[in-house]
Amino acid sequence: MLTLRHENAVLRRQIARVRYEPADRVWLAALSRLIPRDRWLQVFAVTPTTLLRWHRQLIARKWTFTPRRRPGRPSTGPIVKQLILRLARENSSWGHRRIQGELARIGYPIAPSTVWEVLHASGIETAPQRAGPTWHQFLTAQARGILAADFLHLDTVTLKRLYALVFIEHGTRRVHLAGITPHPTAQWTVQQARNLTMTLGYRMDSLRYLIRDRDSKYTRSFDAIFEADGVEVLLSPPRAPRANAICERVVGTLRREVLDRMLIYNEAHAVAALTE
Repeated sequence: MLTLRHENAVLRRQIARVRYEPADRVWLAALSRLIPRDRWLQVFAVTPTTLLRWHRQLIARKWTFTPRRRPGRPSTGPIVKQLILRLARENSSWGHRRIQGELARIGYPIAPSTVWEVLHASGIETAPQRAGPTWHQFLTAQARGILAADFLHLDTVTLKRLYALVFIEHGTRRVHLAGITPHPTAQWTVQQARNLTMTLGYRMDSLRYLIRDRDSKYTRSFDAIFEADGVEVLLSPPRAPRANAICERVVGTLRREVLDRMLIYNEAHAVAALTE
């Protein structure tokens, strides 16, 4: 023992600081259990406090779950995120607190701040700043009560231009050909509106809006015919065909599927071609 102590003293004089590897620390901490604590100063090259600290670190490493668990609260599940984004997109007037309340009703109790963070990370603004509904969303919600009107022009074999007035019901996509004439006047347009209201009959009660452009052939008398049945006339903005997109699409379909595939001789032929 004296020889070992002398060798340790010589080594301490030659080495400024002894560096112990983790395996050395484990071995010394295990041997410390076999030697009385009052003799640790005589046997070990470290202090008893260091040995106890090493032992506490070994216990802490054994029972820690740091590699298995990330710090902080657990992240929001992907299903909850999808529900938050879906509710925000389908309900543009709902804020993060309203969405949090709806999620709590179906069994997802999360904090309103979590809903706000998910919306903010996805680029969705809060309810007062969120963009209003698009034309597609607006027309889908109001389709059953919307009627749209537009003019369609076509050229005959003799290069005579004809004009057709068409109405379309947004809810059913049903197209009504009001009439075809080479000279559409305001009086002619008003008469076609009367004919349409008589044809629809009781179905006019389910209509709430009429979308039309600002053509001069649509006069105040034309609007009065629909307003008498409780239909509000909505004017599309100037040079904005997308505001009456369904009519524009129907006109394009008639051109591609009918007018571009056959030659029109006269008005009667045009009516037969467009109604078949």
